[in-house]
Amino acid sequence: MIEIVPYDPAWPAAFDLERDRLRAALGDLALRIDHNGSTAVPGLAAKPVIDIQISVANLQNVAAYAAPLEQLGYSHLAHADDERCPFFYRPSAWPHTHHLHIVEAGGEEERRTLAFRDYLRAHPDAARDYAALKRELAAEHGGGSADAREAYATAKTSFVSRILDAALPGFVVRPGV
Repeated sequence: MIEIVPYDPAWPAAFDLERDRLRAALGDLALRIDHNGSTAVPGLAAKPVIDIQISVANLQNVAAYAAPLEQLGYSHLAHADDERCPFFYRPSAWPHTHHLHIVEAGGEEERRTLAFRDYLRAHPDAARDYAALKRELAAEHGGGSADAREAYATAKTSFVSRILDAALPGFVVRPGV
């Protein structure tokens, strides 16, 4: 079941703790580690899952980061998107508490994700609209299966595209952690 909950001010601290664990496990492989997704937007209702984006130099060397992530309890979900954004989650059973998205440093996926997050942070009206849409879609799709969760994610595409159309022109990725 997809559950959208009110913003929890503990989410940034939960990210900080996980970022430190990831940094220790991945070392220099992680060129930057960012809190992304809805839990990274103050005030935004979200699934209680900490989304983390890890930027690496080479997406093709999955084993280099998969092994240390598995040691931290993360599972890799092999998917067609692995070429641009390998996905890991923990715990292995649903519901997950953490999602990891591995992206190429300086690549388009890194830029898109950060632009979307930063736009919602700077535009509370857009964040409120996004929260309302997520609640509606969660009720519609339920989320009791992987297919339902995928349908929920896909149904957000047009909203995300509209935000990115507004956010991307002129967006520059600032140095991160």
